[in-house]
Amino acid sequence: MKQPAASSAAASPADEADSEILVSREEFDTLQRDLDQALAKADEHWKLYLGAHAEMENLRKRTERDVQNAHKFALERFFGELLPVRDSLEMGLAAAGGEVDVAQLREGVELTLKQLALAMEKFGLREVNPLGAKFDPSEHEAMAVVPSDQAEPNTVAQVVQKGYLLNDRLVRPAKVLVAQAPPKRT
Repeated sequence: MKQPAASSAAASPADEADSEILVSREEFDTLQRDLDQALAKADEHWKLYLGAHAEMENLRKRTERDVQNAHKFALERFFGELLPVRDSLEMGLAAAGGEVDVAQLREGVELTLKQLALAMEKFGLREVNPLGAKFDPSEHEAMAVVPSDQAEPNTVAQVVQKGYLLNDRLVRPAKVLVAQAPPKRT
């Protein structure tokens, strides 16, 4: 851009404000083309922004809906696996209505227990039965310490109640009796 040089030191500030900036037609066309390109690029970026914003909003809504559905239906598969266990227990009770054959009743309960254990395993539940293992306070709850010459000190001598892990996270610690060396006789 070219501006006319100041004509003299005597020109007043008011005269300078009234003076015109002169540009050639070629410079004007170049400036107009640059402005048009900048406006087109700004419009393009605005449209990209609006599209990205709409896409993010849709993703947020879809994620929110997925989380709600996950909460709503999380237990559906679990209960689907447990229903046959319930059915087996109900059939066992119905069969035991008359005379009870203890051997058959025991067999039915054992099969139902296996069915329940398999259903729970499918969902990541794992039994903690640490008999003979070193006592681990992160997975075991010591109910008492018992003297034992048959078990190593600080190992689980007896399991009072099994513990459970769900996907490697402790749900319930195993309640145990911990072995200690018997007192020395003098």
